Amino acid sequence: MKLKIKKLDERAIIPTYGTEYSAGADLYNMGGETVSVAPGETVLIHTGLSIEIPEGYCGLIFARSGLATKRGLAPANKVGVVDSDYRGEWMVALHNHSDKTATVEGGERVAQMVVVPYLKAEFELTDELSETERGAGGFGSTGRK
Repeated sequence: MKLKIKKLDERAIIPTYGTEYSAGADLYNMGGETVSVAPGETVLIHTGLSIEIPEGYCGLIFARSGLATKRGLAPANKVGVVDSDYRGEWMVALHNHSDKTATVEGGERVAQMVVVPYLKAEFELTDELSETERGAGGFGSTGRK
């Protein structure tokens, strides 16, 4: 799949895959922009890019495991969803879950994006749903005996 990418700033870095089999492409803090994130703070990290996602697909923005586990920095909304009709700048709302101020350097990888197909649901109101063995059990109910 080829995605059209527009640089909104000359310092923007095109996403890259870490290995041949990586599912997620790394998104970068726009080059030259060092950002400090205080404990408990959320900041918008600019990528300087606009990306055209094809109809029937969306871009999902996930944390980079190393950044999240070693420095406590992860997307504030846990998983960002970029719709196929969005044409603005891709930004990452990065939240500092640690108790120390963290610095994100210009050109540093801040998140990863995965492009996935989706199904559009049509919602039909009903008075009854089909029965299942699980029923209405939720929040850990499948592990109980």
